[in-house]
Amino acid sequence: MTKVDLSPRPVEAMSPRQLERRRALISAALALVTETGVERLQMKQVCERSGVALGTAYRYFSSKDHLLAAAIADWHRLLLSDLTAELRHPRAGLSGTDRAVRFVRHGMRAYQRQPQFARLRVAVSASTDPFASEALQAMARADDAALGAVMSGLPPAGGELVRHIVGHAWQGELTAWVTGRTTLDDARRRLEDVVRLVLAPYELV
Repeated sequence: MTKVDLSPRPVEAMSPRQLERRRALISAALALVTETGVERLQMKQVCERSGVALGTAYRYFSSKDHLLAAAIADWHRLLLSDLTAELRHPRAGLSGTDRAVRFVRHGMRAYQRQPQFARLRVAVSASTDPFASEALQAMARADDAALGAVMSGLPPAGGELVRHIVGHAWQGELTAWVTGRTTLDDARRRLEDVVRLVLAPYELV
């Protein structure tokens, strides 16, 4: 018997109308996370809010985890775009290290303003859904690209490792804050210290 492929449709294969439905689902999910939190959110609620039928929603997302991972990845990419646009050009009196510190500081502040999105990011990081994992890997690649733009001038040999360390430190400090193991101020301070430490061997202008 031939197995039916129940995988969600790849984004690059979607029509404009399908992309519109996908965006509606993501927008509804983010709105509901803000209103009710991650734990109580149900796919049925997302579908009712977005106007997309429940059966249709699973053509775009394999599970609630996949939808939520795609939603936080989209929001985070917009955040990165704003942060890198602000710091794209060197500022008078700011070294490359200062720009990188400002980048992560403003990123943490954005999650402070949207604490439910911080909880969402931490929650989906534990998902075993492979499609959710793909969305999170895409978010990690976006982090790497944004950090590369902010910390331009790093040698290729060390730059990849530096960006990896900073990205994981950011996730770790968000997790520690969301789970109540640290305060936001301490999490932000440690993250900034990590940035300064890993960039100390380099002279970034």
